[in-house]
Amino acid sequence: MTTILVLNGPNLGRLGSREPEVYGSANLEDLRSAITQQVTDAASETTVELRQTDDESELVRWLHGAVDSGSPVVLNPAAFTHYSYALRDAAALVTGAGLPLIEVHITNPHARESFRHSSVISGVASGVIAGFGFDSYRLAVDQILRSQA
Repeated sequence: MTTILVLNGPNLGRLGSREPEVYGSANLEDLRSAITQQVTDAASETTVELRQTDDESELVRWLHGAVDSGSPVVLNPAAFTHYSYALRDAAALVTGAGLPLIEVHITNPHARESFRHSSVISGVASGVIAGFGFDSYRLAVDQILRSQA
């Protein structure tokens, strides 16, 4: 059985209350329910494990664990997107091991402040999906499910 790790960086634990005009009113539990249902509906022998941390080193450790367990990753690096070379190097380990790592963003970073236009993660990710709210995650999970079929 495959486990897709859905990993979320800083401040995403505040979804639902953090800038709802930007990020919407749904929270991480709503996201967990949606993608768990998606995998169930796909009748896949796959599970989803959603995690969130504000700690860069913990996120790096989770990516190392993905390599060790052979788990595909959906990653919303949040603010770490723009400057965390440690996270970039850990993401490169995932894709270097032949595992998919899809970078996702709830909003379109290119339609926001200029400092958000650059990602150090995108260059090592298998793909990037942004700007579709929680559907960005669902599209990423769908891609992983289809690649396993």
